[in-house]
Amino acid sequence: MRRLLDAARRTGARVHVLHVSSSDVLPLIGSARADGLTVTAETCPHYLTLRAEDVPDGATAYKCCPPIRSVANQDPLWEALASGVLDIVVSDHSPSTPRLKQLATGDFGTAWGGIGGLQLGLPVMWTAASERGFGLDAVVRWMAEGPAALVGLSDRGGIMAGRLADLVAFDPDTSFTVDPAALQHRSPVTPYAGAMLRGVVRATWLRGEPVDAHQPRGTLVSRPAPTGTT
Repeated sequence: MRRLLDAARRTGARVHVLHVSSSDVLPLIGSARADGLTVTAETCPHYLTLRAEDVPDGATAYKCCPPIRSVANQDPLWEALASGVLDIVVSDHSPSTPRLKQLATGDFGTAWGGIGGLQLGLPVMWTAASERGFGLDAVVRWMAEGPAALVGLSDRGGIMAGRLADLVAFDPDTSFTVDPAALQHRSPVTPYAGAMLRGVVRATWLRGEPVDAHQPRGTLVSRPAPTGTT
């Protein structure tokens, strides 16, 4: 992080920091912003909710990069979200087959490093955020509005006239137990297996059209190049 921010100071480049898991870097990000650097940073649901102390021996479903940190990291990460030092929460969706995850052997050294968290990201975040006193508006800001703004997609990220109707009907009060077999991921491997979560997505719309889980569709999202560039 120090090398990255030193390079930003020398060049004036915009910097975005991926997958912040360690609270040790938060003062560096805050200091860089205070110095006028254009620095943004993200974290992920698994760093905000999973704890190294709770990872069972050989439970390679938890392996990711950076790794899951100790419980001492979590309060500062949440505080950084509340204060704006961390801007957004992203899925870092990195699914893997049971074979690549080495579920049979429990070998962390050779297991794929990544967590398939896309489907569970919203209930995972809502469960943890609501327990800490945050409202659903904060979760939406971290996971929808903020990411769209960061990458310059002004046509989405909020519910208002002129925006794309990418929507979910979200039931914030219903609880459920995570069953890997019920996940829509191609390989239903998850460290959240057996967890009790709050919040259920009842329906989803993409550009105003209902989403059918059995009929995938969508397009690559990209920004137009600025005028005068190639």
